[in-house]
Amino acid sequence: MSEVPPTRMNQQVFKTKKKAAESGHRLLKKKADALKVKFRDYAKAIAETKSSMAADSSSAFFSLTQAEYAAGNFKQKVSEGSMTARVRVGAGIDNVAGVKLPVFSYFETGAATDNASLGLVGGGKKIQMVREKYTVLLQNLIKLASLQTSFVTLDEAMKVTNRRVNALENVTIPKIQGVLDYIDRELDELEREDFTRLKLVQGKKEVQEQQQRKMMKEAEGHNEEDIMGTFDAGDDEDVVF
Repeated sequence: MSEVPPTRMNQQVFKTKKKAAESGHRLLKKKADALKVKFRDYAKAIAETKSSMAADSSSAFFSLTQAEYAAGNFKQKVSEGSMTARVRVGAGIDNVAGVKLPVFSYFETGAATDNASLGLVGGGKKIQMVREKYTVLLQNLIKLASLQTSFVTLDEAMKVTNRRVNALENVTIPKIQGVLDYIDRELDELEREDFTRLKLVQGKKEVQEQQQRKMMKEAEGHNEEDIMGTFDAGDDEDVVF
C-alpha cells in the first residue's frame, strides 16, 4: 500500500475500481446461480434418461432375440446391404448465461430402408419391432450423450466462475478496500497536520498583532508626555482687558 501515493486522485481511482469489482462480483454471482440451476436440471435429466435407457436397452435386445428366433439369423443379410445411414447426429450450441454448451440432435436423412425384404418368409413384424426399439434406444443414447457433454462443460464453467467470485470476494475487493482505508488515514493525518499548522500560524499572527497594538499604545503615550513637557506657562504674555 505504501507504493500508492495518498492523494485525492488515487482515492477516486480506487473508488471506481471498487465499484467495478463489486458490480462484476454481483454479475458473476448471478451467473453462478444460473449455472447451478441449469446444472441441477442436467443432473436430473441425466438420471431420468439413464433409468429409461436401462429399460429401453433390455427391451431392444429382447426384441432382437425374438426376431432371430422368428426369422432366423438375419445379421449376415443386414451386413451385406449398402449400409446407407438413415440417421445422423447433428451438433448445435446452447447458450446458458454466456456459457456455450454442445447439443447433439437426432435427425433422419430420408434414405431408403435397406433390406426391406427381410422377414417376408417369417418374422417380419418382429424385425420391424426391432427397428422401432433400436430407434428409440438410439434417440435416448444421443440425448444422453448431449446431456453428459453439456454437464461436463457446465461443471468446468461453474468451477471457473466460482473461482472468479471467490477471488473478487476474498482477494480483490478487500485489497482495494485496504488501499482506500490507507489513503483515508493518510489524508486525515494530512488534514490534521494542516489544521495544526494553520492554528500555529494564526496564533503567531495574533501575538504579532498584540505586540503591534502594544507598541502603538506605548508610542502614543510617549508623544503626549513630550508635548506636555515642552509647554511652560511662564512663557505666555500677560493679557490686559
